[in-house]
Amino acid sequence: MNINFNIKELLRIGTGSRTEKAKKNIVVLFIIHIFNFIALMALVPVTIKYLGENQYGIWLTLSSVFMWLGNLDFGIGNGLRNKLAESFAKEDFQSAKKYLSTAYTVFAIGIFSSLIIYLVIHPFINWVFILNAGNFDIRSLNNFVLIVFVFFAFQFLLRLLTSLINADQKPALNGFITLCINVSTLAVVFILYFVSDSSLYFYGFTISLVPFAVLLIASFILFKGRYKKIAPSFKYIDLKSSRSLVSLGMQFFVIQIAALIVFATDNLIITHLYDPSQVTVYNIAHKYFFFVTLVFNVFLSPFWSAFTDAFVKRDFEWIKQVIKRLVQVWALLSVGTIIMILFSDFVYSVWIGNEIKIPFSLSVAMGIFMIVSNWNNIFAFFLNGIGKIRLQFYYSIFAAVINIPLSIILAKEMKMGITGVITATIICIGFASLWAPIQYKKIITETAKGIWNR
Repeated sequence: MNINFNIKELLRIGTGSRTEKAKKNIVVLFIIHIFNFIALMALVPVTIKYLGENQYGIWLTLSSVFMWLGNLDFGIGNGLRNKLAESFAKEDFQSAKKYLSTAYTVFAIGIFSSLIIYLVIHPFINWVFILNAGNFDIRSLNNFVLIVFVFFAFQFLLRLLTSLINADQKPALNGFITLCINVSTLAVVFILYFVSDSSLYFYGFTISLVPFAVLLIASFILFKGRYKKIAPSFKYIDLKSSRSLVSLGMQFFVIQIAALIVFATDNLIITHLYDPSQVTVYNIAHKYFFFVTLVFNVFLSPFWSAFTDAFVKRDFEWIKQVIKRLVQVWALLSVGTIIMILFSDFVYSVWIGNEIKIPFSLSVAMGIFMIVSNWNNIFAFFLNGIGKIRLQFYYSIFAAVINIPLSIILAKEMKMGITGVITATIICIGFASLWAPIQYKKIITETAKGIWNR
């Protein structure tokens, strides 16, 4: 494959409003994500200094648990994104307002139901055991988790705004909102570091408050401004339309659950097989190589809803051009990932010092994971955008079933340590690297039949 090209060549994907939107978003996202990455990288050493390696590991595990729950939206977010993109392609703004109003209502009902259920079971949950946090008092830790859960729950409701923005093919705007959250979080942690003693409780409370506040302000501004004509309204709630949202959304929901088992259980597995400090080691390596995904998402983010628009209008040639360019970007970044692996020990020593040791084998596995994951995402974005997700639905269940036992076998029985956990994830997603491009080819050439076209 020829990878001698420049950015201008990568952005040469035809003409038209859809293409121009993508190009502008890629340029702006690239600038925004540079600052996002700097903020994320700066946050790690400051947080470790404030909380310590063990408490930071506990927070990472707890926050990852809530991130799973936040993705369990019955697929409404992704279903809403596709329905809104279809409505925008047809310039049917009344339907867009109906879908948006209904989605907020259904999701709000789900959030409040979840809060009630959690309040009932809260007294019976032992978070000290779940987080392997032996030095904490059960009652105080449980009450702390309850407060954090409430903030996370409302934050996830507000995150429906990101589905609207993505459907409008404005991912750079979502990138800016994320930047506001990351910069505000970094500022808060700096303040905590200088004005208070180390406290997981105080840290968790303030860190949970920041994204909630930013998303609330963003929602108010956008629904009073750019999205005023489709802002949610009680008059436009139509529970009948929720069926079309949920029917597609339920498939996304199962895929989300499976993805959470494959990607988001790593911290829990590690903290129970070893201890919370190893979660910190694992996440330092993940955050370092996440730079690759962050950059790749700059190019990838504008295209989910753009694929929806192009497929509705049967612009298959445009889709093929985009996929070709994305594969070229992936190849270039894969070379960059290999270079990051070779220099990883040096970067870790400069970034976090020599107190925490990151195994080179973990860096190699994490780099491979990013390469495989980015490849899969090219075709997942296309398939998700056009709603052809039945094969992905079945495969995700298979991957979810084998992930946890495979992680334990590789980590403990094969004595690979925490490297075995990410290796299991690589195996689980590896097969999708083969069938997803095949499904794309069948669909784009209009030869897909049966499960390949569902």
